[in-house]
Amino acid sequence: MYVSSISLIWLLIWISMAQIQQGGPDEKEKTTALKDLLSRIDLDELMKKDEPPLEFPDTLEGFEYAFNEKGQLRHIKTGEPFVFNYREDLHRWNQKRYEALGEIITKYVYELLEEECHLEKVYIPVEAMENEPRSFIFMSEDAMTNPDKLMVLIHGSGVVRAGQWARRLIINEDLDSGTQIPYIKRAIEEGYGVIVLNPNENYIEVEKTKAQVQLSSDSSDEPVEKRERKDKIQKDTKKRRDFYEKYRNPQKEKETVQLYIRENGSPEEHAIYVWDHFISQSAAENVFIVAHSYGGLAFVELMIQREAEVKNKVTAVALTDSVHNVWHQEAGKTIREWMRENCCNWVSSSEPLDTSVESMLPDCPRVSAGTERHELTSWKSFPSIFRFFGEALEAKHSSGPGAPTRRSQRIRYEEL
Repeated sequence: MYVSSISLIWLLIWISMAQIQQGGPDEKEKTTALKDLLSRIDLDELMKKDEPPLEFPDTLEGFEYAFNEKGQLRHIKTGEPFVFNYREDLHRWNQKRYEALGEIITKYVYELLEEECHLEKVYIPVEAMENEPRSFIFMSEDAMTNPDKLMVLIHGSGVVRAGQWARRLIINEDLDSGTQIPYIKRAIEEGYGVIVLNPNENYIEVEKTKAQVQLSSDSSDEPVEKRERKDKIQKDTKKRRDFYEKYRNPQKEKETVQLYIRENGSPEEHAIYVWDHFISQSAAENVFIVAHSYGGLAFVELMIQREAEVKNKVTAVALTDSVHNVWHQEAGKTIREWMRENCCNWVSSSEPLDTSVESMLPDCPRVSAGTERHELTSWKSFPSIFRFFGEALEAKHSSGPGAPTRRSQRIRYEEL
């Protein structure tokens, strides 16, 4: 079916080109349009003509999937893992289906944070107006009052949201490896308060109304002739675009506009906002941070913006395959020195867990996470990170306030 549709379209284009070549200069404009069309069309795009509607269930049950007792996503009837290529030769449709399932997974993890981990959803900005776009974070009941320890979790960039390390792991592996739930449960068991950041929830999307589209193109201050000429060009452009669109995107998706959340429009802004309004205001004497991938970059930016406060409040930081760069982010010498003493980065490596890994940058020590897969580094380094935090707290108590963790010296000592 797909082959016949594509072949017919290419045949029609070939015939048209042959006819145009026989014509004179009058046909030059048509030749240009057809060449433009050919440059915009490929086989994958043409296949969109025959794809099913982009309509998917809004529940796990609707997808006929559920998490089993091991936290693995399995088909309700067959018991098989998730299948991406549900329909052959329809990659775009399969991708949209995967994304729809991912949105359900996000809501499911939110529910687990509240029901299993007993965290509270806290909306931000804290003083938001009634109709203002909002985001949220999750906090344990004692996050602001625990006098001893507070753990802060920051995920990486992309589609993940609060409580997740990697959507791919949740769908294809299990909840333990893909979510922050093991960290949260163990932290609570060991007496930590917990705050879970949500750095990728930076805006809300609303459907763009017809009035908004027209408003963006209107220019009432322009001279009449100029406006008429512009309108004619826009009409011609729209006609040509609509002609291409029937091949490129037969299922036209709704146009949306992004409304950014005040003071939380980026992961870096979000980290600073949560620090200012929650972490710095908490009673905890010792704050411990776990930051994965881009979350590490957000932490370094927080350190740059709030250096004195972070040094005074944070006892240790565990990074997992962090993408920060102290040179590009222009972190000062005092920040780099503090990171060398109080941070450790568990990176993807073929070496055994906790093996020292050489670094090209003059910041925190790097050790192997015991896996070469970036998305698995937080899960594989899980026991080592809690041991690292325990040692940092013990070193601080034995040496007095403000004592460094000396992680770099401990690694060298173990190797010796």
